Amino acid sequence: MKIPLRDDEIAYLSGWRGTLALVRTLGHSFYLDKEEEEIVIFTDDHDLLVASTFEVGEKARRGLKCTLFLIREMSSPLIVLRKGHPASSRLKIVVSVGERTRIRCDVQPGTHPEQDVLCGTRDLEGVEILSAPGGAEVKNFTGEVMTEKLL
Repeated sequence: MKIPLRDDEIAYLSGWRGTLALVRTLGHSFYLDKEEEEIVIFTDDHDLLVASTFEVGEKARRGLKCTLFLIREMSSPLIVLRKGHPASSRLKIVVSVGERTRIRCDVQPGTHPEQDVLCGTRDLEGVEILSAPGGAEVKNFTGEVMTEKLL
């Protein structure tokens, strides 16, 4: 499925138990902060920021929108926790950046520096999001898609 996405838009992919959101990176660079180092991730205009939450509905969409705005527009860093970190179970939203994101439910939230894997709910397991000029290509997803203004 192709999802057209303008620079100022956010797209939501809703499952039964979780929601994904995506925005274009616009070629911005992002900071990935790990306990021992900080990495700068450089992106192309068509790459994507993808966020995942274990909730659905309006509250979930507002949280995803706020998170992606903070990261893209205000340069908030992406934080990677060490495996087994107690805060992992309290994370409400996790984010990846790049040209490809795969949703998996067997990973611990917030502990993966690999930016092509993102924690998600069982109903979103196996969804793959690929950047494409002007939007995204989404594989293995049959739920509801909605777009709105990010800014």
